[in-house]
Amino acid sequence: MTEEVVKGRDVTIRFDASRCVHSRNCVLGHPEVYVPNVKGEWIHPDAASAETVMHTALSCPSGAIRVSRNDGSATSDTPPVVNTVRIRENGPLAFEAELSIRGEAQASPRATLCRCGQSKNKPFCDGAHAAAGFTASGEPAAKEFTALEVRNGPVNIQPQPNGSLMVTGNLEVVSGTGRTVNKVTKAFLCRCGQSQNKPYCDGSHKAAGFQAD
Repeated sequence: MTEEVVKGRDVTIRFDASRCVHSRNCVLGHPEVYVPNVKGEWIHPDAASAETVMHTALSCPSGAIRVSRNDGSATSDTPPVVNTVRIRENGPLAFEAELSIRGEAQASPRATLCRCGQSKNKPFCDGAHAAAGFTASGEPAAKEFTALEVRNGPVNIQPQPNGSLMVTGNLEVVSGTGRTVNKVTKAFLCRCGQSQNKPYCDGSHKAAGFQAD
């Protein structure tokens, strides 16, 4: 992982370009802190309050931005109280949980994973869905579910060879408008882009000849 690390008076910002999906929450919400398309320094942690800069990390769906207070009192890397995966309209799966991917613990509790099958950075999204013209609803039909006994804790994501994402752990599946459509402790989520039952896998990757580690 290649990170830019910029330390200000009160907070330190870490930016990992390989995780960025250009949601632009940062540059649109706080262009005084994140100034794109300039030569030289473009991240300015002292241009806003520590609370504001912390919020920019919390609103970054991919975990590309991470922020910590220099006195150690707070960090954006704290896992949520409720684990979620949000289904982005025509886009990726946005996870927020205490994440482990391919058996590797993630520094950030946020990650966006490819569901169009076209990313060059699988299992992570790289924005390829836009150029590919990928279409998939962010409002899947609700399943019948029961309440989870525990709503947080570790979530493990294991990409299956040439297949789906096997997800284990307490997780709420949430639509783009914030509606909980399922609660699971284990699920197989489509990442080939071909399932007729998105966001869940239906085995279409086999007929499609999908290839991914």
